[in-house]
Amino acid sequence: MYVASHGSAQQLYLRALDSLEAKPIPGTEGAGEPFFSPDGQWLGFFAGEKLKKVPILGGPTVTLGDAQQPRGASWSAQGLIALAPTTVGALQQVPDAGGTQESLTRLEKGDGNQRWPSFLPDGKALLFAVPSAAGSGAHAQIVVQTIGKSDRRILVKDGTDPRYAPSGHLIYAQGGNLMAVPFDTTRLTVTGPAVPVVEGILQSPITGASQYSISNTGSLVYISGGVAELQKRLVWVDRKGVEQLLPAPARDYGFAKLSPDGRRLAASISGGSTTDIWLYDLARDALTRLTFLGSLNAMVAWTPDGKRIAFGSTKEGPLNIFWQSSDGSGGLERLITSDVSQIPNSWSRDGQLLAFTSNTPTTGYDVWVLRLSDRKALPFLQTSFNETTPSFSPEGHWLAYASGESGRYEVYVQPYPEPGGKWQISTEGGTEPEWNRNGRELFYRNGRELFYRNGAKMMALDVSTQPSFAVGKARMLFEGQYDLLSAQYSSYDVSPDGQRFLMLKTNEQAAPTQINVVLNWFEEVKQKAPSGTK
Repeated sequence: MYVASHGSAQQLYLRALDSLEAKPIPGTEGAGEPFFSPDGQWLGFFAGEKLKKVPILGGPTVTLGDAQQPRGASWSAQGLIALAPTTVGALQQVPDAGGTQESLTRLEKGDGNQRWPSFLPDGKALLFAVPSAAGSGAHAQIVVQTIGKSDRRILVKDGTDPRYAPSGHLIYAQGGNLMAVPFDTTRLTVTGPAVPVVEGILQSPITGASQYSISNTGSLVYISGGVAELQKRLVWVDRKGVEQLLPAPARDYGFAKLSPDGRRLAASISGGSTTDIWLYDLARDALTRLTFLGSLNAMVAWTPDGKRIAFGSTKEGPLNIFWQSSDGSGGLERLITSDVSQIPNSWSRDGQLLAFTSNTPTTGYDVWVLRLSDRKALPFLQTSFNETTPSFSPEGHWLAYASGESGRYEVYVQPYPEPGGKWQISTEGGTEPEWNRNGRELFYRNGRELFYRNGAKMMALDVSTQPSFAVGKARMLFEGQYDLLSAQYSSYDVSPDGQRFLMLKTNEQAAPTQINVVLNWFEEVKQKAPSGTK
């Protein structure tokens, strides 16, 4: 069973190992991240922001629950499905017959979103990957946790996408290679050194998703490729969807933002084990590096006068907010000290307030505001739901943001400084709100369920704030395959005149066309990583 695209249609296909014919599975259009039930009679998958299942021999598709931005699932013999339904938060569980999602694990201090759950054979314990709040999903800790207990044990300090093999091994991906380490399912501990067993497994550098699967009978299937290289281009897109490439070289850009005068942009560029902020002068076609300290510097917010840039940095531990002169003079200055990760989003017009997103284990992502005069940070929206991407209106009296309170991300607006009435802006999903600098228009993106696949719509609607707040009907400006990098930070920017959008576009790579199958693979694993299992 695998996911494949035929033209623009993506769905699940099933092929027996002794057959050359692959058959599409009806009812799985738009599917991704499939997984089998323990008895092999059902397929679970994600599609259209939902967790679904379908009988393997054919039949109606059943929706089991919501899943906005999934990062894996696993089906236990006890009739539970563990899933990572979003790119934020802890793992959830839902009965395989459907029902209410409940928390399965909890976030601990320093956690990024937990992902890639995998039940052990008895269903009493769960493997999963936990990247740090400041890192990517490709570099995570692999942990094990007994169901019903809160304590977890670190098994691997750098790996992702774990599975248990009946040969007595924990299998996982690391740097595009498949690793094996002997594992005791009774004591839930590794019992020997890890060794590489397959080189060049296709792996996402962002999510850590690794293209392999193993059967209980000893077969391995995988797609070759190693860690995928991400080369992106900076592009202008006008209101009609006409695209113009910037002459800047292709790099692994992230989170590009325009200076207030529109003459420069700041973007993070990843390379090797570090991510730094670079400045690009649009008139001179010159790219220069701004940051040199810390392993991660990203997610920028220009001050309104363009003289400074605030950004998230791990220079002194957790991802906290620093700022630096945009001409490169001076050093990094810390704006906030916190044990949790923080992301700068938007300055008020006078440059005295910075709206940012803070991630805590108890309430997830919340909207806070830093008062520059005394460096005091105060919560603005702190609920049990995730609130992200706050954006000050040009006059500073309104905050647009995205919230998952309805079961999927939608865009809302509230007055500032005191939360009062709340207006829902989007109606069919939305995130990444950005204001037109004339204050009379609000933009957002719709299509988060198509994360990394088919693109998203750029939406716009008219806004008036006098004599009271009112919005017009949302309209689509254009739709395209432009990167959506995070639910917590906008992945695009708007030109000062509101007529063009700065977008990131990943260079297209040839889709893999071959799946490798290895029979009796467990015998090879046992030879390379002896476990003592008979």
